[in-house]
Amino acid sequence: MENIQTLGKRSSLLIKDQVYSLVILPTAEKKKVGFLFLWLFAWSVSGMIVLVNYFTLTNPNTKLVIIMWLAFWAYFEFKIIRVYLWKRFGKEKLWIKNGTLYYQQDINGRGKVKEFDTNLVSGVKLIPLTPGSIADTFSQTFWVKGGERIAFECQGKMIRFGMQLEDDEAAKIIASLQKFLK
Repeated sequence: MENIQTLGKRSSLLIKDQVYSLVILPTAEKKKVGFLFLWLFAWSVSGMIVLVNYFTLTNPNTKLVIIMWLAFWAYFEFKIIRVYLWKRFGKEKLWIKNGTLYYQQDINGRGKVKEFDTNLVSGVKLIPLTPGSIADTFSQTFWVKGGERIAFECQGKMIRFGMQLEDDEAAKIIASLQKFLK
């Protein structure tokens, strides 16, 4: 039996030969990914300008401040590259085959596959957002990788996936997953 479904703007489901296969894209907004690239480019250029000018400085106190600024810059350079690569080339994959649930955060075919025995998987649920919560608001912003909305328990550990999904799309995924796990 083959049944291809689009569950929302970013997720699709294929059930074929007793294999459940779910793919969740990180975004449907390509224009925002372009703006994210511009931000990354501007951030990179500003850091390079400061780094090049570091070598012209003679005051040790100024050099210390520049080193501290470059450490701050390098941290956020790493973070924004990570988010850009995720938004541009990433996807979440979840599939169930032969009694094993597999989950992967794939970026261009790379990413560690996590395996879970379906007999030990329980409690698939929606992770609610708290209105007014700064942490929840931040985790759902475009420039952040994270904000998982679906969770299940396996061997006492909470496994989260479905980054920045809308409630209705997450509910459809949960319903289809629970139906297949039975």
